[in-house]
Amino acid sequence: MSKKKIIVLDIGHSNHSLDQALINLETAVSQAAHQGNIKVLKVVTGHGSGLLRKKVRHWCNEQTGRFKGVIYGENYSIFDRETNRMREDCDNFDDNDLGKNNNAITYIWLW
Repeated sequence: MSKKKIIVLDIGHSNHSLDQALINLETAVSQAAHQGNIKVLKVVTGHGSGLLRKKVRHWCNEQTGRFKGVIYGENYSIFDRETNRMREDCDNFDDNDLGKNNNAITYIWLW
């Protein structure tokens, strides 16, 4: 039985309000942490105005100690130490956004 290591949560293209998008994020994080087999949530916020991205990252920063790490898409590169640690923890999963400098995504690395 293979373990699922990463899930993608696209809240940037869901047409939900900002508040509902953050509720969906909280729900997904809580469910993933409870399941125990998810290591990373790849949160897609989309490019748009950037407001959702800012809110998601602010929310992540308020969650002190809840995550192993939070990696912004623009830092997600083989040259970033935290990225390499996270990817190693997850068996170096395939991800098309590696090295793409994509600020429309945020990775949440779970304990």
